[in-house]
Amino acid sequence: MSNTDRIVTDDAPRNDNPYSQGVLAGDTLHVSGYGPVDPETGEDVEGDIEAQTEQVLDNIAAVVSEAGGDGLDDVVKVTVYLTDLDDYDRVNEAYGAKFPGDPPARVCVEVSRLPGDVRVEMDAVAYLG
Repeated sequence: MSNTDRIVTDDAPRNDNPYSQGVLAGDTLHVSGYGPVDPETGEDVEGDIEAQTEQVLDNIAAVVSEAGGDGLDDVVKVTVYLTDLDDYDRVNEAYGAKFPGDPPARVCVEVSRLPGDVRVEMDAVAYLG
């Protein structure tokens, strides 16, 4: 690919799977999907769905910041994957606290299973122009 940069940071979870934490294509950053994994320990965070949602968004913010952005302030689109839509309202509460101003566009879908059997995962697109 031309005119793209791979974003790598220790402030977001890393593993040996074949994907980049983020790919910067021009002014657009595509952030890979993240579950509620603590980047320091490599383990899922303990706690309720709100705590897990906060960790997911912290992981996304870390990749955006590494790419030169302003964390979640530069996010323009998020896809939320939940294994149980009964968590929807609680995820919304935690999500809304991380986007107190104008929130990005968003899609939320229920899926049968996520890697690591976590309950929530999100990917994002950020504009760094």
